[in-house]
Amino acid sequence: MYIIPAIDLIAGKCVRLIQGQYDRQITYENVPVRKAQEFIKAGAEWLHIVDLDGAKVGRPCNTGTISDIAALGKLKIEVGGGIRDEASIRQLLDIGVERVIIGTKAVSDFEWFSEMAKEFSGRIVLGLDARGSKVATHGWIQESPQALLDFANKAAKLPLAAIIYTDITKDGMMEGPNFERTKELAEAVSVDVIASGGVSKLADIKKLAETRVVAAIIGRSLYEGTLDLSEAIKAAK
Repeated sequence: MYIIPAIDLIAGKCVRLIQGQYDRQITYENVPVRKAQEFIKAGAEWLHIVDLDGAKVGRPCNTGTISDIAALGKLKIEVGGGIRDEASIRQLLDIGVERVIIGTKAVSDFEWFSEMAKEFSGRIVLGLDARGSKVATHGWIQESPQALLDFANKAAKLPLAAIIYTDITKDGMMEGPNFERTKELAEAVSVDVIASGGVSKLADIKKLAETRVVAAIIGRSLYEGTLDLSEAIKAAK
């Protein structure tokens, strides 16, 4: 299992939203490139970036900042947030992003998502965000009638790079992931599953490592100092 530190962007700054709520924002860093450099120094090989402005409006908004981080040339970057057309996918890949995360549009237009997964084979990640057993969309603002496992199984037939599963009720709360549902999802599909949300201590990482997940995304606990990235990377290995 490997560790993916996270940077969430609003107006070019590193922030965290508690449970995905835009009115519960914590700003951590005004220069995200500095944070990325810290992650590199700690041993990170991957970086997870969410364009929260993009998630809200439906198109990438922080591409300048993402490009600056990609230009460091030290991290494989995955980006999500507002990616709902082919041009946005190509734009991000062209600036050096390794894989693109699609969530809302995958749920609302599965035919299009299937086409993009085949067109960009191995470069598309399904961002599967859920409250309980239901999929959430539009920056977690809306809930879909789609059942989590049903949708994951349908998507897993495509040539995806991975599925990122986030339990919204756990994200940013630093209370541990939803181990049971994460394990259930990882065992249900053949595609690599990445856990996201709630990881706050080494014990969480060790417990996730006992499941079939290939990686864990860590955000707020790194910014608040409850988890050391280099120690997390060692624990995951």
